[in-house]
Amino acid sequence: MQTEIKQVVDELHNILRQDQLSTNETILQEHSSDESYHTPSPPDAVVFPETTAEVSEVVKLADKLGVPIVPYGLGSSLEGHVIPSAYCITIDFSLMNQILEVREKDFLVRVQPGVTRTQLDKELKKYGMFFPVDPGADATLGGMAATNASGTMSVRYGIMRDQVRDLEIVLADGSIIRSGNMAEKSSSGYHLNGLFVGSEGTLGCFTELTLKVHGIPEQIMAARASFPSVDEAVEAVVAIQQAGVPVARMELVDEPSMTQANLYSDTDYKEVPTLFLEFHGNEAGLKHDIEFTEEIMKDFGCLEVAFETDTAGRNKLWEARHNLLYAYVHGYPGRKLMITDVCLPVSELAGALRHAREQVEKHGLPGGITGHVGDGNYHIFLMLDADNPEEMKKAERLNEEIVTYALERGGTCTGEHGVGSGKQKYQQQEHGEALAVMEKIKQVLDPKNLMNPGKIIKGK
Repeated sequence: MQTEIKQVVDELHNILRQDQLSTNETILQEHSSDESYHTPSPPDAVVFPETTAEVSEVVKLADKLGVPIVPYGLGSSLEGHVIPSAYCITIDFSLMNQILEVREKDFLVRVQPGVTRTQLDKELKKYGMFFPVDPGADATLGGMAATNASGTMSVRYGIMRDQVRDLEIVLADGSIIRSGNMAEKSSSGYHLNGLFVGSEGTLGCFTELTLKVHGIPEQIMAARASFPSVDEAVEAVVAIQQAGVPVARMELVDEPSMTQANLYSDTDYKEVPTLFLEFHGNEAGLKHDIEFTEEIMKDFGCLEVAFETDTAGRNKLWEARHNLLYAYVHGYPGRKLMITDVCLPVSELAGALRHAREQVEKHGLPGGITGHVGDGNYHIFLMLDADNPEEMKKAERLNEEIVTYALERGGTCTGEHGVGSGKQKYQQQEHGEALAVMEKIKQVLDPKNLMNPGKIIKGK
């Protein structure tokens, strides 16, 4: 194997500068894991391309030598997506981080894959625009497209797949294609954007993205609504949606999670099941939406509604929500975080959350429940002793139980984190005969199974 690595490295030096290639042990370890509980595994070399042409040449070399490729953004994924399953080259896109063009009249932006979400939003503010996909972590846009990320604003603006107009993709043989165009709509050809977004690097490497962006709303109002129970909070969510109120964010945080949020974020919010809400619009429309929502929530036993109108108050509210992951990690030192991720029809959500709480209590694991309840997606934060095999088995059983519950009710094993290696075992159960179609697509586009092997489906 060392001989093979030396050959690969020698040939990579013909493509890249010395500082664009590393076999340093520290660098390899930095690329051996993501934010998940999955076992780390380092790559054999890491490359840092700056152009699409360089990515293409690296992939052509990998194809010639039969070396697997793992695309890497910031390592913020949660199902082992960037963890090598075998001998491989990791392509780190951190140097491809340029915002190439802002087309403000078309509400479009062209970016390289290493651009981060906050980097883009900082630039877009100059034009009175913003990018709505907000997964919490400051992930790269290439990684967000690869996992079809969503987040807190998906209930209003949609998920990553809804924002992608065009992709530049380096395929497994090093050839370069574009998957879409800049038009608002198209009936031409197969929908390649839909195929590649969410493919997790198993079909190709993204080297450029054209994304839809949105105008910053005239007014924004945030609210925190407390309820006696999770059931009543979810019933209020369903009623708000049935009433047609265009809520931009609708997040549920359960009682244990509110406790962790207060401890970590130095807040004094009521420690009961809570909805975090945000409304976007103009002054007159926003006033009506808020009043209507407040009336609906009172019908479901809402204990308190606290509004945040100024930017500082809104930021504090959403920081408490976004920092919940770190609140749990900080609150349970020495334990490893495992996050579940399932999505169901909203009508099934209340039952799913009851079932999830029962499973957490049954298995005796510390944790809390939160989620983007407006679109039926929820998570359990579990704090585990990674050195305790029994606890790890309990966590796996719990995850399997909530996935099975979701699939039996028309849901999915992952709403936004993606499949990676962690959710691969549920693909047959969820997709049935359609999985064979996916395997055929993989075989055609990546016949040697070199593109992020071991993720989503088992390549042949």
